[in-house]
Amino acid sequence: MVREFPVFHPPAAGTHGWDGSSNGFHPAASVKAQVDNVSIDFNFVYPPALISCGNFRPIPTLGFFFGDNPLKNPFTLLLLEVSFIILTTRVLRFLLKPLKQPRIVSEVIGGMFIGPSILGRSEKFTSIMFPVDNQFLVRNIGAMGFTYYFFLAGVKMDLSLVRKTSKKQLYIAIAGVALPCTFISIVAFSLRKSMDKELARLSSIGFICTGLSLPLFPVLHSILKELNLLSSEIGRLGLSIAVISDAMGVGVMVIFEAAKQGEGKALAVVWYLISLVGFVVLTVFVIRRALSRVVEITPDGKPVDQAYVVAILLGVLIMGFLADMFGIAIANGAFWLGLAIPDGPPLGSTLVERSETVILEVLMPFSFALVGLYVDVNAMSSAGWSGLGPLFAITMTGYVSKFLGTLITSAFFELPIRDGVVLSFIMILRGQVEIVVFLHWMDKKIIEVPGFTLMVLAITSWTAIATPLISILYDPTRPYQVLKRRTIQHTPPEDSELRILLCIYDEDSTAALINLLEISNPTLSTPFVIFALRLIDLVGRASPVLIDHEKQEDYDSKYAVSHTIHNALKNYQESKGECIEIHPFTAIVPNRTMYQDICDLALVKKATLIILPFHKECLDTLGGKLTELVRLGVRSVNSNVINHAPCSVGVLVDKGHVRHTYMAFRNTVLHFAVLFLGGADAREALCYADRMAGNLNVSLTVIRFLSHNSEGDDEMEKKMDDGVVTWFWVKNERNERVSYREVVVRNGEETIAAIQAVSDDNNNYDVWIVGRKQGINPVLLEGLSNWSENDELGIIGDFVSSYDFGGTASVLVVQQQVLRGQGADSTSGSSGGFLCNPIQKVKDVVNPWCRLLGFGISLT
Repeated sequence: MVREFPVFHPPAAGTHGWDGSSNGFHPAASVKAQVDNVSIDFNFVYPPALISCGNFRPIPTLGFFFGDNPLKNPFTLLLLEVSFIILTTRVLRFLLKPLKQPRIVSEVIGGMFIGPSILGRSEKFTSIMFPVDNQFLVRNIGAMGFTYYFFLAGVKMDLSLVRKTSKKQLYIAIAGVALPCTFISIVAFSLRKSMDKELARLSSIGFICTGLSLPLFPVLHSILKELNLLSSEIGRLGLSIAVISDAMGVGVMVIFEAAKQGEGKALAVVWYLISLVGFVVLTVFVIRRALSRVVEITPDGKPVDQAYVVAILLGVLIMGFLADMFGIAIANGAFWLGLAIPDGPPLGSTLVERSETVILEVLMPFSFALVGLYVDVNAMSSAGWSGLGPLFAITMTGYVSKFLGTLITSAFFELPIRDGVVLSFIMILRGQVEIVVFLHWMDKKIIEVPGFTLMVLAITSWTAIATPLISILYDPTRPYQVLKRRTIQHTPPEDSELRILLCIYDEDSTAALINLLEISNPTLSTPFVIFALRLIDLVGRASPVLIDHEKQEDYDSKYAVSHTIHNALKNYQESKGECIEIHPFTAIVPNRTMYQDICDLALVKKATLIILPFHKECLDTLGGKLTELVRLGVRSVNSNVINHAPCSVGVLVDKGHVRHTYMAFRNTVLHFAVLFLGGADAREALCYADRMAGNLNVSLTVIRFLSHNSEGDDEMEKKMDDGVVTWFWVKNERNERVSYREVVVRNGEETIAAIQAVSDDNNNYDVWIVGRKQGINPVLLEGLSNWSENDELGIIGDFVSSYDFGGTASVLVVQQQVLRGQGADSTSGSSGGFLCNPIQKVKDVVNPWCRLLGFGISLT
């Protein structure tokens, strides 16, 4: 039987059988049930109402060609609804992405599409696509989606940020919560007489104050991740403030929740608090210890057993059931279970990897369909300004005071005004958690459908406005755009120390990088200071982490692979004595923002050179064949580092030759070749090769390419090239292991042919060293612009590292530091004192939409 109940409003006392004093019905109350054309009256039950009965079992269908309507079967209709909901949200996400809108905005709008505000206004659409019985399924699947979303948020949340709180973060968090609460309370009490009875209660006002004041961590994390700001200075500050605010707000929300439950019976408060304490004890002292035991028995570097993953995902539903049974709210049970799970590998990362896609891409669209079915703009219009005016005033007061409170406190701590504005916008971002809070308020009768609609539209509008403004105003690469030269070429002679940031993605690249350091010839007179940065993709936790192993010796053993790498570096340092000094670091960050941590560490440590492994590597297999290893996500990291690095960059393409020569290094002469095509990158590559030339086991050949009759030469670049080449030749004139030659070519084809001839004549080169592309005479590359597949290597670097070129020689591609506003890859400039150009950012937002809509115009 399917029962339909209209929205129930108790009649006044003494009418229609309702007794307001006893919360019951007079014996005269009755109800009417209708089955097809037969009506039956029942007395002494409820006030007069209509109960419509339908078929209990699904109607089997033989198919469309037999005249059956497949939409009469609830399961078939559910399949169509799943497809429609997911497709709608995906299309809207695609359309709104050029406008820098976050995912939450497109999903809320997608949910509203199927609800009574847009498509649901048509009774025909609702009766066909979302009849009442199927709405029941959609709502329950949506509630399950929110439950698992809160679980994932708890798994990723890093409570250790609370322990690392600075005074600035603490005070900004306190001001960002206290100021909105104060102003909301003032406005609420001044408008209390015009509010609904439930909304005017003290506990309801308390709920509103805390709900509008807190910047909730899961929402901020998801939007900052979309904006690639997790690893930025402002992103880290925002996440820290959110965690501190949430920690403070939990206690306040518990107080108001208890007060709300105690409005009916005072004893309910006691039972609520007892249930809450018992639930926390169960989570912390039983579940947490059991999960820690699972981590202990899991071998290092291995994921947890599938059985544990299934058990934990089942536990989410059980914890939700228990939480709801004790009146704590379903989402809280799932969230606390997530908090109890040790973050990162092996348990937290495995859970996120195996469940995140299904939760976010399949279940969450149902959650926003649930929201859309509740959002009703018509109901809001019917309620009128008199009914919604106080709630609107409170909401606006909360967001404006939150913005101003954060901005004023940021200015007090001397945060740049632009950063303070961006941080204030971040603090007013709202999303999934707030929507669940609003649903909870509806359950508690604090607001009804019109109020819920107003709140959902408000948070969607604020987030839709704030997110693109953040993208326009803040450039995460701004700190790396320095004016001071940090290159090998411009290192003063008296500063013989070479500071290198060594980026390590995995164990396979470690040996090649160590051997590159060895052949670079560190000596007592020219020592190397190495900052070895082990990079790990952030999975299973939300907050990026940078570990300085010299200061944090007791770092978490869950990243055991870092032990092997840092032990290898330590052994190499011990073998070189005072010639080399290694400082190990580990960065656990998302791939999309990994370049920010690399550039930031290079800036702070004043590195002269960043060395990156190429995203492809050749490994020897049985039979002497080479197998190509591709590192996922590394290519974009390398490209971003090259574009934004505050110093010079080298990319090492390891074909195995460098990696396998170190054991016999002292008894082997290595042959290096520098392909000098001119320009800043070529000059930097030659200066680095000059350091290698001091190694007695290195034979160096420099081949300079010149255009025929100096065609296409830039006079200034040519003079600087001549100066560096002359300096190099004078310095190494008596070095028999160094040779120099010049080749004159007319176009790119002759350049490639000359390089191939050099390789064929002397096929025993171990390493090719080449500048990337800055300042190269275009005549030398004429006709080759469409040939390159790997832009991070430049045209010539890509050619000598390709299989078409042949050989097993590794390749080192060098790019000299690109100063702000210079270089072909530089997209940043200055406008009105801004290090990033806001006008250009607006153009970047608008132009994709112009192209998408086929206007054929763009802002210039």
